[in-house]
Amino acid sequence: MSTTSNAALFERACQVIPGGVDSPVRAYGAVGGTPRFIAKAEGAHIFDEEGGKYLDFMGSWGPLILGHAHAEVVEAVQQAATRGTTYGAPCRAEIELAELVVSAYPGLEQVRFVSSGTEATMSAIRLARGATGRDVVVKFSGCYHGHADHLLVAAGSGLVTAGQPSSAGVPADFAALTRVLPLDDEEALQSLFAAEGSKIAAVIIEPIPANNGLLIQRKEFLQAVRKVTQESGALLIFDEVISGFRVGKGGAAAHYGITPDLATFGKIIGGGLPVGAFGGSRTLMSNMAPEGPVYQAGTLSGNPVAMAAGITTLKILEREDAWARLEELGTHLDSELNAVLEGVNVPGALVRVGSMFWLSFQAGAAPRSADAIDGGAGEAFKPFFHRMLDGGICVPPSAYEVMFLSLAHTADDVSQFTQSVQTALAAASA
Repeated sequence: MSTTSNAALFERACQVIPGGVDSPVRAYGAVGGTPRFIAKAEGAHIFDEEGGKYLDFMGSWGPLILGHAHAEVVEAVQQAATRGTTYGAPCRAEIELAELVVSAYPGLEQVRFVSSGTEATMSAIRLARGATGRDVVVKFSGCYHGHADHLLVAAGSGLVTAGQPSSAGVPADFAALTRVLPLDDEEALQSLFAAEGSKIAAVIIEPIPANNGLLIQRKEFLQAVRKVTQESGALLIFDEVISGFRVGKGGAAAHYGITPDLATFGKIIGGGLPVGAFGGSRTLMSNMAPEGPVYQAGTLSGNPVAMAAGITTLKILEREDAWARLEELGTHLDSELNAVLEGVNVPGALVRVGSMFWLSFQAGAAPRSADAIDGGAGEAFKPFFHRMLDGGICVPPSAYEVMFLSLAHTADDVSQFTQSVQTALAAASA
């Protein structure tokens, strides 16, 4: 076996890294086989250590809206690195990126940068608790907000349940302050707030849930969440780590015309480097230390190299009229892929908003809640995944993960994708 083969590298990785990967979503446990170890990436393609070339629709799970190794972003990172890779002190680039984020997002007046989406949501929850003096947090089944202890909980069988830990190492007492509701259910929402509204510090939601399929929500449901939080004195947190700057300049808040109290960001604002952020009104953010009593800190927060990547990315998106171009590409995907799905004898539907899309391997209407997802879809996805990979198309190794378009993709790339889907599904129905 070649020492540079994916299999050899995976065997080596398993000796020193748990499961051979540094994030569980990179494992092939759900689909079988050996993960591809990436040697380089450029534009819309990635290349593994064996020399395999793949048209990439994972986009590093969302941040690469410009594609891999965009020349201007690379140059900005290189120039910033020559001036020092970290200062542990304020820098001009922090201000510039903050100004870009604040000016783009509805209701935002101040942001604080962190190094990941998990840090952003964790900090926003702490801020909400500190600002309201309340302890209970509400999340929704099917929404993922990072791996902070109090957010690693899952819903039970009832409509309104106290959170139970969904990971070892999370004390039940931590999860006990989290309530889990089903998406797309105003009745369950109203019932919880009627019972515990005065205890609830915040409701956190992915306004476009994209971590358990793409569960596009009705505007009316999100408006109900906004209304009940305002009436009860709870804060509404939009987790836009994925949707922020992807579905549009103003994220899902602008897309739906709903302004949250706090918002969290990641992915795109880092331009491919590790960055997260949370923000809200100046009044709310004044609770943060050193101005207020809510403590949060990070040695690498506002890292100058990451700030440079983010600034460059957001400026390019604006300059290139990126969201309109991506919508055109998405419309092309709709046309071609829906025709393919209609022509094969396999249950499935395309779900898309902006440059985010998902193939739902189940019959009937696209699900809007985690409970509506067919758990058997994973089995049908396994052979599909490997047929796509064998055809040079990289998609996430899970039936429930979202795919992404980028400015590096072309109409021909979309056609290649749809042709590969057709081939893979035709084989499945044979």
